[in-house]
Amino acid sequence: MNTPPVTVRALLAEVTDRLSAAGVPTPGIDAALLIGFVTGASRGRVQAMALTDAPAEASVVERVRELAVRRAAREPLQHITGTAAFRSLELAVGPGVFVPRPETELVAQFAIDALRQAASPEPIAVDLGSGSGAIALALAVEVPHARVFGVEKSADALPWTRRNFEASGAANATLVEGDLADPALLPELAGRVDVVISNPPYVPDEAVPRDPEVRLFDPAMALYGGPDGLDLVRALSRTALRLARPGGVLVIEHGELQGPAIRELLTADGWRAASTHPDLTGRDRATTALRQDPPAPRSGLQATHQ
Repeated sequence: MNTPPVTVRALLAEVTDRLSAAGVPTPGIDAALLIGFVTGASRGRVQAMALTDAPAEASVVERVRELAVRRAAREPLQHITGTAAFRSLELAVGPGVFVPRPETELVAQFAIDALRQAASPEPIAVDLGSGSGAIALALAVEVPHARVFGVEKSADALPWTRRNFEASGAANATLVEGDLADPALLPELAGRVDVVISNPPYVPDEAVPRDPEVRLFDPAMALYGGPDGLDLVRALSRTALRLARPGGVLVIEHGELQGPAIRELLTADGWRAASTHPDLTGRDRATTALRQDPPAPRSGLQATHQ
């Protein structure tokens, strides 16, 4: 007696139940995406196959079940599929590089808007701590008349950064191997940059993330930023001050409780108009600031009267 084939509907339900039992936050979505990854179908197509009770090939069932075991162990879905979506991009990701988050898409928008509004015919942007290259490449692709530099130092992340820069085809994007805290970083751009943006490590050292996907799989170098989480923010503020032109914009992603401290340290460093902005969930997500204009020269008459 032949065993009837497993349907896509049954496989979807089986994997959803497995992931739900493992505490995966979005089990149904992840199950559909795993099936889509194995079959080459979109999530919508997977749903359509489930509704019509389409059969699943035995090899597909076996492979999906293998991947479901990995996802149930809380390995990030993006590590399993090898890709992460970010705005219009599809980025290669895996062990050693921080997986870009949807909330960072809004942070990148601040930099994109500032680049588009820059008076220069070829505005310059620098992404400090580029990781997968998500922010730098989004800026380069969406503002094609800009020159964008992505800076990354992690030996584990750099292979992914290089791969994504090469795959993007963005001739206006340049990858720089360097440390955002280096006072000699990008000397040729000092005082010329229109936008400096960073999603730095900002988790306090003792605040271990609850999500296993983050705690177990994201690189520590991309997560932890010292006792208060702001060590790299202090460093990037100094670097950005050196790089930014007068009136240039700084954009920093951070934790929801760090806005006041970041505004205070930026203001103390000499930035002006520091302002914190919420993400789509209402949580504070980014702080922006402007590079101070140089003081206007005093005329001889004014100097005489002082």
